[in-house]
Amino acid sequence: MSSALPEIVDPWRMVSARRIFQGRLPLSALPRLATSLATTEGEVDYELDFGKDEFGVSGVHVRATTALPLTCQRSLETFNFPVSIDTRLGFIVDEADEAALPGGYEPLLLDAAGLRPADVIEDELILAVPIVPVKPGTREMQREWKDEGAAEDEPKPNPFAALKKAKFNK
Repeated sequence: MSSALPEIVDPWRMVSARRIFQGRLPLSALPRLATSLATTEGEVDYELDFGKDEFGVSGVHVRATTALPLTCQRSLETFNFPVSIDTRLGFIVDEADEAALPGGYEPLLLDAAGLRPADVIEDELILAVPIVPVKPGTREMQREWKDEGAAEDEPKPNPFAALKKAKFNK
């Protein structure tokens, strides 16, 4: 077991050695995720468990927990969005290999350069960010916008009324 997260690893060697990395990573170290956050203050607790399952599938079990500081799209207030990730990623070297993964696995396409463990954690956190962050407990805004300048009791003039008169005057 190791607490230091290396910058890059050979995923196949990590599987062979049954390596486990766990520790804390600052949110500021995740630049792609930072674009979705209100601030980069905070940390993510992670555990990456490399190994093979009973079917012989090589992969990594990713666990991560954090509170992401997001901006509510209703109130524009910053709030902490709790995230808990528990997913299994199966290693594939070609996109065609994805169909061979058993149920419960997400594909992780590997390249010859190796695997960046921080990127794996960051990818999973990005997937956990809601499309439209809304702070729990905020009230929904009015659904229909009404034009306050127009009176609702007056019937709207028909824009084709002038054409009707022109047709019958011939």
